[in-house]
This record gives sequence, structure tokens and C-alpha cells, in this order.
Amino acid sequence: MAITTTTTMRAIVQDRYGEADVLQLRQIARPEPAANEVLVHVHAAGLDRGTWHVMTGTPYLLRLAFGLRGPKNPVPGRDVAGTVEAVGSAVTKFAVGDEVYGVAPGSFAEYAVTGEDKLAHKPANLSFEQAAVVPVSALTALDALTTGRVESGQHVLIIGASGGVGSYAVQLAKAFGAEVTGVASTPKLDLVRALGADHVVDYTHEDFAQTGTRYDLIIDIAGRPTLARLRRALTPKGTAVITGGEDGGSFSGGMNRQFRGLILSLFVGQRFTFFINKERAADLERLTTLIETGKVAPSIDRTYSLDQVPDAMRHLTSGQARGKIAITA
Repeated sequence: MAITTTTTMRAIVQDRYGEADVLQLRQIARPEPAANEVLVHVHAAGLDRGTWHVMTGTPYLLRLAFGLRGPKNPVPGRDVAGTVEAVGSAVTKFAVGDEVYGVAPGSFAEYAVTGEDKLAHKPANLSFEQAAVVPVSALTALDALTTGRVESGQHVLIIGASGGVGSYAVQLAKAFGAEVTGVASTPKLDLVRALGADHVVDYTHEDFAQTGTRYDLIIDIAGRPTLARLRRALTPKGTAVITGGEDGGSFSGGMNRQFRGLILSLFVGQRFTFFINKERAADLERLTTLIETGKVAPSIDRTYSLDQVPDAMRHLTSGQARGKIAITA
């Protein structure tokens, strides 16, 4: 079932890997949903660090999944919020006109298709722009805390607390009853406090590993501390979940450190681990409940139009963003 006969759409397209100048606005064919898919009329999309990795094709190891010479899907973007335009014959959870949010590869466009199991009904108290910046980053934060086995009363350190994933990790850890310390730079400390952090560490003036405080759980999103520094900041039986990885070489990136952490865990009492994002509808629905009850809220730094996506990407990589970046279609 569909509510439009439109066959083309505006979309951001990249034909090769590179920096932001490879992103171009074009008119292309509108996708059609398969039996278990939903066609979403995109009102807004979110920009996450993973989209930058796919744009640049780094680390090179990810090209095995996304395309050796260029991206298999030329339309970037993953976060999405919009209305259901059409549904496949096997879809049962959604109907045309429903307001939804979730993960849809190719969301930097007027329309995007995704599996029914990657969407949830949009939180009633969020705009499309706010909803669009939730899925990828908030699901990553939720997976990180779940992998770390967060418990009420634990002391949790969030490294990279002012970024997309970090802004949700702070709020989710607080919602789960933890005492939270957020690590960020001086201009972003006020944001981290506003997100609910009990304590902050300004990494430009202080090393979290030298404060003398030990943490039950560390969520490392920034991807830079050595394993030795993480060990110094952990309790003897503490856990570090390594989710970031911007350093470590162009071939495998931060995964070098993640794999070293797994090996180290075999010989010490502390646990080092990582995870692969699940992006499940059930987790999106869990986030919806937390959002609608006021325990979690998106923090948008800036909003860009579809033709400004290259500028949005440059702002993301500048390191100046506080929270998330939204794209309006």
C-alpha cells in the first residue's frame, strides 16, 4: 500500500570514498520496499560518526562489508525519522501515515527503505528532528551499558560524554541508577552537567586515570586512552567497554586496542570488552519509554538541510559538536 506515485527523489550521493566533498545532492530513483520492508518519507535524519567512517572508507577493513572501491549503497545516512509512505506485503507493525523512527541505510534522502524490525513508533513528545538523532547513538549507548552489565549504585565513567553516543550514555547510566562521571573538554562541561552527570573531568586539565577515583564501569567512547590508563581507573574487578576507535591505524582502526583488551582480560581481574550494535526494534521501544517518561532526551547541536550535508559532516569532524547533528530532508 502506498500514498504517492512519486518515482524519484532528492538524495545525497557519493560515488567514491573520500572527505565531505564526495557528497553530492542529486535526483535519483525512489526505492521500493520488499515484502518485510517499510518505505519511510524522511522528515529528518541524524548524522553519526559511523557515517563518516563509511564516507571515508576508513578503517580499510570496513570496506569488506561496505564495498572495496566505493560504497555499495551510494546514499549515506542511517538514523531516520518520518512517516510511513508504503509497506511491504509482510509488514504487520506499521501502516501508511504512522510516525516512525529508527535505522534506515540511505536516510540522507527524501525517502528510505528499511526492515520492519529496525523501526519503532516515534516518541510522542519529540519532533522529527529530535527523534532522528536518537536511534544509532542511543542504541550504541544502550548496548555499551548492557555489555558492561551496569547496575544501580555503580560508579560509571563516560569518556567522550559530550558527543553523540556519550550524551545518551550519561543519561541512560543515570536512569539505571549509577553515579556518573563524564569526561569532556572545557567548553562542553556545562552540557555534560546538564545531561545529569554527577561529576565531570576536564581532560584538557586533568587525567581521569590520575585522580585516584576508581570506577566499576568505564564506557570509552573517545577511543584514545591506553589500556594501562583504563586499568588504573578501574576497580580490581571493574569492566571497560571500548566503543570508540578513531585511532589505531588506517587498516583496522581502534579494533587493535579492542582485541588487545580481550586478550588482557584473560590475565587480569578486570574485564575489557566491546560489542557489535544490534539495532533492534525492541531496544528502540525501550528507548521510547525512557524518552516519553523524561529520563532521556536528545541534545541537538545544529540542524542542517539536505543540501548542507557536506557542511554538517565538516562540523562533525571539527570536534566542536555538542551532542547530535540533525539533517532535515
